[in-house]
Amino acid sequence: MGQDIRLTASDDFEFGAYRADPAGKPKGALVVIQEIFGVNHHIRHVCDRLAAEGYVAVAPSIFDRTEPGFTSGYSPEEIAVARKFVANPDWQAMLRDTQAAIDAVQAVGPVGIVGFCLGGSIAYVAATRLSGLKAAVGYYGGAIVRFADETPKVPVQLHFGEKDAGIPLSDVETIKAKRPELEIFIYPGAQHGFSCDERASYDKTSADLAWPRAMTFFAQHLK
Repeated sequence: MGQDIRLTASDDFEFGAYRADPAGKPKGALVVIQEIFGVNHHIRHVCDRLAAEGYVAVAPSIFDRTEPGFTSGYSPEEIAVARKFVANPDWQAMLRDTQAAIDAVQAVGPVGIVGFCLGGSIAYVAATRLSGLKAAVGYYGGAIVRFADETPKVPVQLHFGEKDAGIPLSDVETIKAKRPELEIFIYPGAQHGFSCDERASYDKTSADLAWPRAMTFFAQHLK
C-alpha cells in the first residue's frame, strides 16, 4: 500500500519518509511521527492502517540527520541502542522535518498529526509551534509535560498508560492542570507502548479503545 519517498526540509536537508495512500479520494492527511525505533515495520503498519481509514499517511524519518535509514525492533538490546537518539534530541531539527512532512501533504486536504513515544511529544509540540495542522494526537509522549506551558493552536488528544514506567501519573495530572482544554485518556493497567502489537507491553484492550477514539477525533477536526 505504501512507498518510500524523499522530503526536503526548510534548511535543504533531504531525508526519507514512508507514504501510504488510500484507495479512494482522501479524507485528508495524517503525519505519523515515529517512536525511537525509526520508521520501522510498526510505523509503516500504522500508516497503512490510516490509509485504510481513508487518509494519506506520511511518516518522516526524523533520525536521518543522525543515522539515515535507521530502524529497530523491540528487543532489550535494540531498545538500548535506540535510546541514543534521545540522549540529547535536536527538537528544532525534528520539528523542521515534521513541518516538511506537513507541507508535503498539504494539497491533499486538512492535515493532522499523530505520534507515538518520542513522536507523541513531537506531535504535541507541533500543535503548539508548527503551521498547517488541524488536529494532533499523541500516544505516551514522555516529554509533553516539559512543553505543557505552550498553548496548542489546534485541538489535541493524548493517550497515556496508567502503568507507564517512564511517565508517572503525576506528569499527566500536571498536563491536565496546565492544559484543561486537552482531551486526555488514561488506560488502566497499560504500560508504555501499549498500542504497538510488536512490543511486550502491547495491551490489546487499551489499543482497541484508543484507535477509534483517535479516528473519531480526526474525523471531527479534519474538515
